[in-house]
Amino acid sequence: MNLSVSKIGLPATLEQLAEEAAELSKAALKVARVIRGENPTPVGYCEAVDNLKEEVADVRNCLKVLSDDFDLITDAEEAAKLNRWLDRLKAAGKG
Repeated sequence: MNLSVSKIGLPATLEQLAEEAAELSKAALKVARVIRGENPTPVGYCEAVDNLKEEVADVRNCLKVLSDDFDLITDAEEAAKLNRWLDRLKAAGKG
């Protein structure tokens, strides 16, 4: 078991991942708001992107910690998901 998971337990580590994923979602939405400019926010582009990067790092760290306890996804599975997404974009005329 990973040292970090052993300190707080697997359920708490999964809760941490969920919290960080929610924060990542909010950060992505904030960047989209800034880019669109339709729904003004006091946060500027650079600050919004910096926050997005921070949340990406938090989620990636949680995934790294959890990967010692779960085989979350293989490289082949990740590639297959990417290919499905690209196929959908091509089918929609966006690729």
